[in-house]
Amino acid sequence: MRILSIDVGTGTQDILLYDTEREIENSLVMIMPSPTVIVAERIRKATLRGHNIVLTGDVMGGGPSVRAIKAHMENGFKVYATERAALTIKDDIERVRSMGINIITSDELGNLPEGTEEIVLQDIDVDAFSNALASFGVNMPEMIAVAVQDHGNSPQESNRIYRFRIFERLIDEGGSFEHFAYNADTVPEDFTRMAAVARTLKKQEFIKDTIIMDTGPAAIFGALIDENALQPAIVVNIGNGHTLAAIVDNNRVIALFEHHSSALDGEKLQKYIMDFASGKLSFEDIFDDGGHGCYIRETPGSDAIRSIMITGPRRNILMDMEINKRDSAVWEKLHFASPYGNMMLSGCFGLLTVQLSREL
Repeated sequence: MRILSIDVGTGTQDILLYDTEREIENSLVMIMPSPTVIVAERIRKATLRGHNIVLTGDVMGGGPSVRAIKAHMENGFKVYATERAALTIKDDIERVRSMGINIITSDELGNLPEGTEEIVLQDIDVDAFSNALASFGVNMPEMIAVAVQDHGNSPQESNRIYRFRIFERLIDEGGSFEHFAYNADTVPEDFTRMAAVARTLKKQEFIKDTIIMDTGPAAIFGALIDENALQPAIVVNIGNGHTLAAIVDNNRVIALFEHHSSALDGEKLQKYIMDFASGKLSFEDIFDDGGHGCYIRETPGSDAIRSIMITGPRRNILMDMEINKRDSAVWEKLHFASPYGNMMLSGCFGLLTVQLSREL
């Protein structure tokens, strides 16, 4: 059995080809620029060439790409977009129009001014993966697992609140690995980014099975594979954009908080972890600080936590703390997770954990 596991982040997309016929340490691996970074660079080149652009494709991750779109307009160039592509910018199409973006139908693509460059928006480029593997004589597998961050469709309210309500519901429903995962036929339409990934994968006839989930839980589940992970555990994924922390007991997420990594330093995150473990951290503590929120359905208490696992590309937030600022209650249980020796692949391993649990 072979599975292509793809973790799409803000800075990178991390790719693992798992094959049951070989040791997992010998899996084929790629760490490549994320799709939103690639799109942003294409837009910047169009700006330098002085060309208008038209956005086609589907909903994908924003961040760098949306900033590049805004910069393109600030330089005096026009941006056209089909409706699905435009929802990458905002969930409310009228708000996108109010920004000065021209919403068009697919039938109007041929009527755009000469020289308008098409920029295709998509989180998953199956052809790119296939071509990259083919260059080394490797065929695409029939099973693909993908993680993307999805705040849900929230046109009328804060996407921070909406995203967190999704997490609250999944925890209340049981919080097991499977609760956070879907396949291409079961993704709720409210998860607009996951649904877009599902549409992309369903176009490929060779794909027989899929897993689609959010990047945060995927990294949490992957970090638990580390040999130092003992439950009840606090697992913290410090990503390029977001930091997600969960309390996991018996392979169930029972509490969770999410913040923006740029708003955190070692001392603040350390305090949040301690308050989280003890059950003192509130939704308002995180939300009022600019984060998404905190939900504690239950907690075993600080003394019962057996390990604190840290993963993610921004884990230096904690690694670089001065010794005299470290709280011993945190650091005596803290480990920098590296499942199968590769920290960057925590999300990929989390996706595999869900898929393989379904095979058992």
